[in-house]
Amino acid sequence: MKVNVWNTIVQLSKERSVDTSVIVSAITDSLRVASQKYFTNNEKINIIFQPEKGELRVYTIKKIVEKPDNLATEISLQEAKKIDALASPGNYIEIDLPSETLGRIAAQAAKQVILQKVRHAEQEKVYQEFAPRLGEIISGILRRFEANKNMIIEVNKIDVLLPYREKLPNEEFRRGDRVKGVITHVYRENTGPQVVISRTNPRFLLKLLELEIPEIANKTIHIKNIVRQPGERAKVAVFSNTEKVDPVGSCIGVKGNRILAISKELNGEKIDIIKWSDNPIEFAKAALSPAKVSKVFFLNKQQKTLQAVVPESQYSLAIGKKGTNVRLASKLTGWTIKIKKD
Repeated sequence: MKVNVWNTIVQLSKERSVDTSVIVSAITDSLRVASQKYFTNNEKINIIFQPEKGELRVYTIKKIVEKPDNLATEISLQEAKKIDALASPGNYIEIDLPSETLGRIAAQAAKQVILQKVRHAEQEKVYQEFAPRLGEIISGILRRFEANKNMIIEVNKIDVLLPYREKLPNEEFRRGDRVKGVITHVYRENTGPQVVISRTNPRFLLKLLELEIPEIANKTIHIKNIVRQPGERAKVAVFSNTEKVDPVGSCIGVKGNRILAISKELNGEKIDIIKWSDNPIEFAKAALSPAKVSKVFFLNKQQKTLQAVVPESQYSLAIGKKGTNVRLASKLTGWTIKIKKD
């Protein structure tokens, strides 16, 4: 049977950025499935499909016998003579799918199964592109809001999902805005967007620090831990292997220019840079920044509990709004910190 689908395949390949061989394979698979409705005895189906030459043939081969025992591989002499008048027992005959049936099946296959296969190929391409970039920052243009307030960001013509819960509190975006986020999930197959980004994940802050502060990017300064109350406050524990580099000062920058740039991207989120220490007392004292702490001592080492004593003027600062500062300090150090006035 002559078919003229090669130009359509080439066009579809360009539109979807999918190799023509994937589409040809999809058509072949769909023809095999659909032709089983005609060859109903579990016959072995052979397909010759060369769209660039306009050739399409679907057929099965059976042995001619007087009385068939296996209809999947045998055909009676009487039935064979209807196909070929010269048919004789012991020979084999090729039984083609009728051209009118083949034409109808081919059209249905092109409409249904091909798109499914192409969709799968597109999904695989997205996965292969973004899976190795898990944990990286990407940016794109906000194209639309979904009914549940989730946002669809276009990145290189690919839809990326920013869930509503993963944006910062009080953060407002409009269509057309450029939005950054860190890749947190990449799904191989999904009914919606396969790539999910976040602006609240601690890794987003880590990557922003790497982009803004060369000493972190080149491993002169190491980040030990990051904790966040997204949109309100974050604490970052840093240390340096060389005494020549001040890890806190380098991160903050001249007149705070480095940390302010990051805070601006995070909608004004306050960022405390803390010098990490393997001494729990010293580390906890620094972690309660910006409050000035008089002293810290162990309450219970087994339960990892510390007592911090602060001047009365520093008490509310040490606790923080709704307890945010002391809670983040506890998470940063891994010790429960209790505050009392001096």
